[in-house]
Amino acid sequence: MRKFNVNVNGKSYVVEVEEAGEGTPASVSAPVSAPAPAAAPAPKAPAGGSVVKAPMPGLVLKLAVANGSKVKHGDKIVVLEAMKMENDIVASADGIVTFLVKEGDNVAGGADLASIG
Repeated sequence: MRKFNVNVNGKSYVVEVEEAGEGTPASVSAPVSAPAPAAAPAPKAPAGGSVVKAPMPGLVLKLAVANGSKVKHGDKIVVLEAMKMENDIVASADGIVTFLVKEGDNVAGGADLASIG
């Protein structure tokens, strides 16, 4: 028997495969282990605030201001790297910024980056 790790639709399974000789039908056993645990859900934006969304998928390179800082509409708050380019993400309103991501996070297009309330 040989063990292999197999990924199916994002779930990881360990399977055992028996080597078959000539004329012997091969068989595969059912998954031996449980799927890998799911990633923790992203934090939710507080109600009543203006949400700043990622315009494209990318990597959060830098949070330009401290969490809890007072910002004005148009202030740079996040630097997002996408396709080898750095993109400044700006505040969509005046208020106190609460970040929903951290430096080094990969985000999808449309993901919530921060809330301003």
